[in-house]
Amino acid sequence: MHTGRMSQTSNERLRDYLAQLPPQSQALLMREFERAIERGEDTTVATFVLEMLRKIVRGTDEEVRPRTEDPARLVFRPLEPFLVDGSLPMRPGQIRRASLLPVWQWLVRDGAPEQVRALETALSRGPETGTNSDIEVAVRKLQLAAADAIVKIATPTRGDDLRRSLARVGPPNVIEDMLPIGSVLQAREAIDTLNSRLPSFLRVFAESQLASVSDALNVPSLQTPQLLPFALSMVLQRLTAPWQIIRLAIRMAASDDEVRVAATPFGVAVTIALHDLSGLAATLRADIKRGHFENVAENLKILHDGARGLRTELDLRNDSTWGRQLTSIRADISNALQSEIDSVPGRVRRLLRQRADKDIPAGAQLDTGEVEETAALIDFVAVCRTYASELAINEVTLRTYSDLQHYVEQSTESLVQSLRASTGKGRAYRQMQVAAAIRFCEVLFGHDYASLMNRAAENALTGERKPSRAG
Repeated sequence: MHTGRMSQTSNERLRDYLAQLPPQSQALLMREFERAIERGEDTTVATFVLEMLRKIVRGTDEEVRPRTEDPARLVFRPLEPFLVDGSLPMRPGQIRRASLLPVWQWLVRDGAPEQVRALETALSRGPETGTNSDIEVAVRKLQLAAADAIVKIATPTRGDDLRRSLARVGPPNVIEDMLPIGSVLQAREAIDTLNSRLPSFLRVFAESQLASVSDALNVPSLQTPQLLPFALSMVLQRLTAPWQIIRLAIRMAASDDEVRVAATPFGVAVTIALHDLSGLAATLRADIKRGHFENVAENLKILHDGARGLRTELDLRNDSTWGRQLTSIRADISNALQSEIDSVPGRVRRLLRQRADKDIPAGAQLDTGEVEETAALIDFVAVCRTYASELAINEVTLRTYSDLQHYVEQSTESLVQSLRASTGKGRAYRQMQVAAAIRFCEVLFGHDYASLMNRAAENALTGERKPSRAG
């Protein structure tokens, strides 16, 4: 089996992977590659993958059969949009990917062994006798049998030992995921219909889109406590601003009062929005701690917009569960950002501090990696300034940014002047300091000012003197 897979070409492996994706994932990928082509980014790769996706979606590759070695993937395909990895806290509308294997093993062993064998038989038939429709029928029968078996074991009749029965499936995390798994498998047709009715992309979740989505969700089977969070998760995945999922709850309650919103089944939308903001805040803290600032600006914008949206569109009480959650999220973000912001001026001063020639050891150098990391931190402060008010870091951010501008401007001019008179062992080190200062100027003041200071540094090195202003 593995030998056969290893012998496939890269193109075949890519096509196999794309063909196994859920339709909504294929559609999302197609839109991303189309936008990448419009922006002129990676057009060769994007065009190639986009064409392959279009062929798969159009069905021109009908010879591509399901992966016969993995019936579990076929059965659990409706769960794909809701699977999460890692050990982060879960929210309604999510399922742990790690739970699928023990649940599948239980289905094979106890839950629905006859239906599993029927699917394996359908998959084992060659092109001469087997068809994709046979496989689809077997998959659906197994999905329904799995849902029935899960409901039965999770809600045993009087006299059954619930704990012992569930222990045969897996640990507590897996047991927690069982009813959600069964609910999604049982309602596959309703979920597929919802997927086809939802707009593929919701840039502005305004009244017309809200009405359309509300109509699509107006299906009794989708509005059960078990299934509604998954239906809302499908909507959320299409939103440009995920926090806007709360607008559905406000619309259904016909009020922005949190008590009335919480009293409706759609109140879970607010819980989902707050959970996702909390998870993003945790990611932001981890990125800052590791010194990874690539996604900080984007994450800060999402957090800023989400916190502001929840505060302005919902009438939250400070002492309510939702109110305390939002306050806690904002405080966590503020603490993480403030701690890092406070550290930036010290790092800059350490790199640009003037030293006497006698205090500069032979061969002294600045770490270029530290210079770039500090430049990223200065840019981080600038980004924080944009979102400072909503994230409760206004005072520290504005003060730090102003201090950085003042110090870097003065230090750069001073270092350039010292470069004129510097000779011997200290000259090379001062050149590195000037280069670092100019790098910081580019972040703080822009390219033009950095170029001006760079020319001044070049003049200082060649011994040229600026004309006196007093003349």
